[in-house]
Amino acid sequence: MSGTPASSATPQSAKTRKEESSFLGKLGGTLVRRKKSKEVSDLHEEGKNAINAPMLPTGTDVHPEDTLLEENAERIMLDPTSRENLKFKDLLKVLIDWINSELEEDRIIVKDLEEDCYDGQVLQKIFEKLSGRKLNVAEVTQSEIGQKQKLQTVLEAVNDLLRPHGWTSEWSVDSIHAKNLVAIVYLLVALAMHFQAPIRLPEHVSVQVVVVKKREGILQTALVSKELTSTTEMMMGRFERDAFDTLLDHAPDKLNVVKTSLITFVNKHLNKLNLEVTELESQFADGVYLILLMGLLEDYFVPLYNFFLTPESFEQKVHNVAFAFELMQDGGLKKPKARPDDVVNLNLKSTLRVLYNLFTNYKNSE
Repeated sequence: MSGTPASSATPQSAKTRKEESSFLGKLGGTLVRRKKSKEVSDLHEEGKNAINAPMLPTGTDVHPEDTLLEENAERIMLDPTSRENLKFKDLLKVLIDWINSELEEDRIIVKDLEEDCYDGQVLQKIFEKLSGRKLNVAEVTQSEIGQKQKLQTVLEAVNDLLRPHGWTSEWSVDSIHAKNLVAIVYLLVALAMHFQAPIRLPEHVSVQVVVVKKREGILQTALVSKELTSTTEMMMGRFERDAFDTLLDHAPDKLNVVKTSLITFVNKHLNKLNLEVTELESQFADGVYLILLMGLLEDYFVPLYNFFLTPESFEQKVHNVAFAFELMQDGGLKKPKARPDDVVNLNLKSTLRVLYNLFTNYKNSE
């Protein structure tokens, strides 16, 4: 009795072991094939990446979304070395300070151009402030669609304004919304130059950008140099030429006549304080005479704590001239077409523009 169960169990155990062995063999083969298949796939992906992204500059981060491009599409990324360029950093600071100065009344503070400009809110406000136009857009938009719709409206208004003056659009809704810093800077520089912002943009600022394009399913990369600013004279050349450009270029013999008229005008008022001007470009460069002249023309006393009576540094002189410009605007005059630092730097044309603006408005004042 005891042998029967043993003899009947042996064939069944052997069969079970054979089936298990067969199953494990199949499973092992499947796992091996999957492993080899994954290795082949990884190798293929590695090879594809090596082919698709040759010559990519060292240190450049290409995010997954940067490679998911449509056919014939391209993406532009700032090269990391350019981001650390001191002149580029200086340009960013000048633009940020300018925006914050313009939008101070709106209580808008910009700290980072990429993070603060991509949704269109700041760009809308700065355009409206500079142009005096109100755009028909939603004040606050959280969705991507809403943000892009706002950007579309803002950029259409910008392009309509700038294109007739020869500007080419180095920006788009997609590039701005994708936080493309180069596109954002291009746009802000164009606005600053067009509206003659009272700032000095650093000259000859160039950056390197990585351009990624997809052609026939293959990513092609290239390192391209982009010039963001040129010389001050060339940038100023985009502005409309006025009477002083014509005067200095074509009738320099008449310059002394104009200067004499302006000197007579300013001395008529400054003499009341026992002050006298003989050199326009140098004696107005620190802003003190400009401030005192505005007080005399508008018949008020300017408190001495509002400006530097004996400025020593360049910054103090710029402060004085900028303050004089504020007094002019408070008096109903248009914003001067000169920059404070140009007056401080003894730029004759800028000083003449400021004084001539006063002359035309106050020439009959006693």
